[in-house]
This record gives sequence, C-alpha cells and structure tokens, in this order.
Amino acid sequence: MAAAPASSPVEFLLRRPSPRQRRRLLLAGAFFAPTGLSGAPLLRALASLAADLLAGPRPPSQRRNLDALTRRLALLSALLDSLLLALGGEGEGAFSDATNICFRELYVVLFRADLLVSYVASAGRAWALLRGAHLAASFRDLDAELAVVLDVLPAASLRLSWDAAELLDLLRALCRRRAPGQYHDPAEAALRDRLLAALRHFELGQPPDHSKLESLFAQIGISDAASCRAEIEYLEEQILSQEEDTDLPLVGGVVALLRYCLFSFFDPGNTKASRVWPSAGDRQRLLSWSSSDDSSFSVPKEFSCPISLDLMRDPVVVSTGQTYDRPSIIQWIEEGHSTCPNSGQALADNRLVPNRALRSLILQWCGVHGFQYDSPESNEGMIECVAASCSSKAAIEANKATARILVRMLMEGSDSEKPVAAREIRLLAKTGKKNRAFIAELGAIPLLCRLLLSSDWMAQENAVTALLNLSIYEPNKMRIMEQEGCLRLIVSVLKNGWTMEAKENAAATLFSLSVVHDYKKKIMNEPGAVEELASMLTRGTPRGKKDAVMALFNLSTHPESSSRMLESSAVVALIESLRNDTVSEEAAGALALLMKQPTIVHLVGSSETVITSLVRLMRRGTPKGKENAVSALYEICRRGGSTLAQRVAKIPGLNTVIQNITLTGTKRAKKKASLIVKMCQRSQMPSALALGSTLTVVDHSLVGNSTLRRAASFGSGELSNPVSISVPVP
Repeated sequence: MAAAPASSPVEFLLRRPSPRQRRRLLLAGAFFAPTGLSGAPLLRALASLAADLLAGPRPPSQRRNLDALTRRLALLSALLDSLLLALGGEGEGAFSDATNICFRELYVVLFRADLLVSYVASAGRAWALLRGAHLAASFRDLDAELAVVLDVLPAASLRLSWDAAELLDLLRALCRRRAPGQYHDPAEAALRDRLLAALRHFELGQPPDHSKLESLFAQIGISDAASCRAEIEYLEEQILSQEEDTDLPLVGGVVALLRYCLFSFFDPGNTKASRVWPSAGDRQRLLSWSSSDDSSFSVPKEFSCPISLDLMRDPVVVSTGQTYDRPSIIQWIEEGHSTCPNSGQALADNRLVPNRALRSLILQWCGVHGFQYDSPESNEGMIECVAASCSSKAAIEANKATARILVRMLMEGSDSEKPVAAREIRLLAKTGKKNRAFIAELGAIPLLCRLLLSSDWMAQENAVTALLNLSIYEPNKMRIMEQEGCLRLIVSVLKNGWTMEAKENAAATLFSLSVVHDYKKKIMNEPGAVEELASMLTRGTPRGKKDAVMALFNLSTHPESSSRMLESSAVVALIESLRNDTVSEEAAGALALLMKQPTIVHLVGSSETVITSLVRLMRRGTPKGKENAVSALYEICRRGGSTLAQRVAKIPGLNTVIQNITLTGTKRAKKKASLIVKMCQRSQMPSALALGSTLTVVDHSLVGNSTLRRAASFGSGELSNPVSISVPVP
C-alpha cells in the first residue's frame, strides 16, 4: 500500500532512503510488491502512488524525461481511476491471480519511478549535468519495465470500457515509441559541454572569462553564493560516497571550479551562504529539539544523540544496534560502563561502526536549514578518495587560482572577510599535497598566525585548523616552526582558545610538528607547551586526549625529555591515562621511553595500580599496545632494582600473560617478556619463586633459542620508532 504523505519533513526524510541508497536502487536491486494486497485495495494503492507522483514538484534537471514520465503517469492515473470506478463495491476477489501479479509488478515500477524522481529532485544541478547519461538510462529502463508490465497485463479479463481500453493502448504505444536518443536533452548536453570547456581552460592555465562563467552558472541554476556552496557540499558528499562508476577527477575539477567562482564573482560573505556551525552553547540554545516552538530551529530527536541530546556530528552504531554520537559513547565507555545507554544491554565489544545512512539524512536536514555540517571523516580510504578527486590538472589550477584570492582576502580583507577566507583555506588544505604546498608558497602561514590572536572565535578556530592541515605537508612544518612567534601562538590557543575545537586542533598541530626530531626540543622548551598538553590529556575530550598523548609520545622520544616531562606533570598525566583505553597504549609507550630517569621509574613503579594497568594492557591491547606495555614493565624491572621487580612478580596472572606474549607477541615484545622473567627470578625473593615452574619453563625454552640468548644481553630496552599515524584532518 502506498505510504501516506509524511506529516513532517523529518518523517519524510526518514521514510525515504538516503541519497547513497537511492543511487544504488536506481541501477539495480530487488523491490517487493505489497503481497498482502489484491483486487480493489491493490488498485487503490496504485492509484494513490500514481497521484502522489503527479502531484509532486518537478525538478529542474532532466525536464524532457520528467515531462515524458508525467504524461505516462497522467494516462496511467486516468486508467486506474476508470478501473476503480468500474469495480464499484467489489473487493479483493475482483481480479484473477495473473492480474493481481501484474498490478503488483506495476506497483514496483511506480515505486522505482518515485525513487528516480526523488533522486533527481535532491541532486545538485552540476551533479545532474555530470550524470546526465546515467539518469537518462534510468528513465529509459523505467519505460522498458513499464512497457513489459503493460504488455503482459490481461486486459481482456479486466472488462475495460472503450475509453479505458483506448487509454491502455495509448500508454503502451508511448512506452514503446521513444528511441534511445530521445532520452538525452540537447540543452543539458550543451550546458555540460560548456562546463567541461571551462575545466579545459584551467588545464591550460587560462581561467575562463568571468562573464561567460557567470552566464553558464546562471543557466545551470547557480546564481548566488548560497546555491554555489550547496553545490560544492553536494558534490563533496558524492565524492565521499565512493560510487564505483564516478569519475572522481572530473567531479573534483567541478568542485574546484565552483569554489573559484564562489570567490571570484559571488559574495562569499553572504550571511546565508557562509553560515557556519554554531558553538555547542549556541546549538543548545538555537537547536534544542525539546524546547523550541520553531521547527526550523529544532533538532529532530532522531538526529540527537541519546546521551548528549545534541545533534550528532559523527553517528556510530554500537554492538546492540543503537546509534550515538562518537565522542559521547566513547566517553560513556571510558567512564567504565559496559552496557548500552539506551537499551541497557551488555555491549559485546567496543567496536563503533559509522552510521553513514543517518549521517546523510542529518546532512540533508542541515542543508535545508542552512547549517554547515562538518562531520569528521576518519576513514583513510575516504581521505584518499577526496585526494584522488583533487589530482586532475584542472582541479589543481582552479584551486591555485582560488588560493590566490583567499590569501589576498587574508591580507587585505575586512574583519568579516578574514574568518571566511581562513575557513576556505582550512577546507582547501584538507586534502592533497599540492594544495597544501601552493597555499603555503602564496604566504598564507604568517597571515593565519595573526588570526590566532583574533577575538573572533570562528577566525581563531579556522586559522589553527588551517595550520594543522597545512602542517601535514612536510616542508610546511619548517615554515610554521620558523615563523616568528607562531609556536607561541599555537600554545596560547591550546591554553586559552575560544572553543574546545580550537584547543584540540592546537594540540593536533603540536603532534604533527613533533614528528620532526629537530623540533621536539624546541616544542618542549616553549613555555607552557608540555603543561598544556598534559592538561589536555587529563581533562580534554576523547579526541583532544588522543592528540595530546600522541604529541607527548613523540616528545618522549627525545633523549632530553625526561626532566621536562617530570617537572611539567606530564608523567603524572600519562600514568593516569593508563586507565583510559582510548590513550593507554600511547601512554604506556611514552612512559617506557621516559623511564631512563630513576625518579620517573620509582614514580611509575611504586603504584600497584600502574603495574596492574600495564598487565591488563598486555592481556587485551593491540600488538603494538602489548609491546608498549611490556616495554614499560621491562623498564620498571630493569631500572627499579629488586624491590620493583618483586612488586611486578606479585601481580596475579602475570605468568599467563607472559606466556601469551611469548607465543603471540611481536618480536620485540617476546624478547622483553623473556627478560622480565629473568629479572623476576634474579630478585631471589620468595615472591619471585612463587611465580612457579611455568615461567621457568617458558624462560628456559626461550633462552634455549640462539636468537633469544642474544636478547638476554639486550641493553637499552628502547622502543622502536613510533608507528606513523595520520593526523586527523578536521
């Protein structure tokens, strides 16, 4: 039975598939007819679905095919009304089984038509042009399916009136009449050719004439900054969806062209177009779904996190099937909860699966209400996908031209224009080595540094995030570190930033810069840098803690880091973080590196809680986490003397954990596990002997191996260089 019209925009969005789902359904897929309906009820459902399609808005794209579909639907609707009128009071037994099957198949065809029209209506204008051939083929397939159903419909058994029979014959003829070439609109093809010609101009290093570009986009339907931004966001969403037959370089080139046009002849400062995502406090005031009477400023409960009651930016599904915002559920788990907040069921594991269908619906809702929805994308495959879309020569040249405009805005623009320029540079620098290179070469870094002092929260947040994104490109690290006062300003944002996101991204920037060995000491010597990273690790959000611990890990690899880490309370913060599963692995690694100083060894080893946490990490961590925990425990035994070795030997279950490490751990972890056994035995205390024969047997079997005999003389016990970890790009 055809669904009734949704009572609200939210119900409408939830009823329909996400854009990505609709795209898949257009090409292929099984659809099931309403098997519980037959006779008159089935006919009424068909008539209702056809009427809804006719009454719906006509999208501006694919007008030729939509007009043709409308004519067919009008005839079909009239035919169905005629049949219903002829049936009178007859019910479900009005038709034969064969007729009911045909009408059910007709329902499937109309449902596919509804999906196709909805997809075209929701598609961006530029996307519809680029996918014109694909959409035309979908309309052609739809006509073919409709023709097949009408051909096999047993008209004789329907006792059609003369008028109804005429309608059926005309409908059959219309479905068969169109030649394949008639599905392609010459006007839309001409617009697509002009769009591609503009890209070719950029490939040749010759930006197209502004007046011609304006005229082109006006004909496409992009006439102001708001519509231009909407097109950019829509195309970027399609890039992230990674549809198999999408020409990523072409779509990326069009995105770059649109961004160039946005700043060349549209007004990027337009408040409606440049409206950015409000701060958490503003969201609570403006978008509280429970208290606002204005639905345009009310977050639907379906889009709100059950924990924070705020709009979800990164919705994820837990093992029970419930959806939460990633930071909220991570914090819930970190606080020691092992149940689902909504259902109360036990969580089978801590895996979080991105809910991309819901994220797409939230994106649509934000687009309708004019909000910028910047959802974190942690999937490296998606980052690579976006980078691939920026790789064409046309995209690179268009982005260069845009960057020149943006840097000029940073230099000469008004106070209201500079935050907009910083935001666009931030977005432009998200992906692509070449983008990051030429933005820095144009002189953006000194100008962004000035904005770190801004009293405008948006300017500061976008500036520090832009610096973070630029720092991913190795030569830009040197530019940032050599820029006078830049490091001091980044630390200042980490300490006193206007927003939590600004502080988090300042920590992430220090993490990115600390990858270079030569900069580690300079960062440690910067007043407040290590202290604020320690503070972020203790009191920050899950994302902030992750960036802070990685920065401290990198700094800990410097041979002169121990005393600085101790005096700044970073060691205490790292010790406390061993209880936090999100950052415990990096914290253990950093502590292992820092325990060259006796004071730190005794500070770490004197706590049974610390040793227990390390053993727990050896039991449950990733291979790298286990290795870091073994390394930390090894340093405690090696540098802490027999007293601390005895403390380690007393930990319940240590023998089982050691056995598992020697069997399944990394090569380095196995070596250090065997050495821990030897040091516990050499402590010559009853507690060490109480470990029993199991450890002794394991130790003898290991030392019997020539490779591990050499490990017995292993001296420094240092960790290997930290694994390269991608900096999260906001």
